[in-house]
Amino acid sequence: MPRARVQAEAFDAGIEIAALGEGRRDVGAVATFIGYVRDRNDGTGVSRMTLEHYPGMTERALEDICDEALGRWDLLDLRVVHRVGVLEPGDPIVLVAVSSAHRGEAFAACEFVMDYLKTQAPFWKKEETSEGSRWVDARSSDDDAAARWEAGKAP
Repeated sequence: MPRARVQAEAFDAGIEIAALGEGRRDVGAVATFIGYVRDRNDGTGVSRMTLEHYPGMTERALEDICDEALGRWDLLDLRVVHRVGVLEPGDPIVLVAVSSAHRGEAFAACEFVMDYLKTQAPFWKKEETSEGSRWVDARSSDDDAAARWEAGKAP
């Protein structure tokens, strides 16, 4: 199973997380993050979101983020599943799951991967709202979160 996937279909977080420890006895920790479509953004109701990407380029960017995490921490395995297409409020968008021998490395790597996904992965989000369609701009808080890893200020 590849470490990183982009797909339109919903994912089963339980299956993905279980795969990290399957047949292993050295896993001491698994840290996960699941992101969902919210029904509100910036004070406006959201009825659906469309996520677009560049096939091939996006998967490579996700694999590069995984490689970076594996190089920074002593990890046993990790999974990233990111959805594309039309999603409704409450639908899962992304799963990041990281296994390691110890919790600190799993937590840090999971946070790192999510911060980099928000800033380095080529996805485009369009929201359908009561005010019409709008593309979602990158948030400066996401850039700040990713920048702290470069500055050595992250946990």
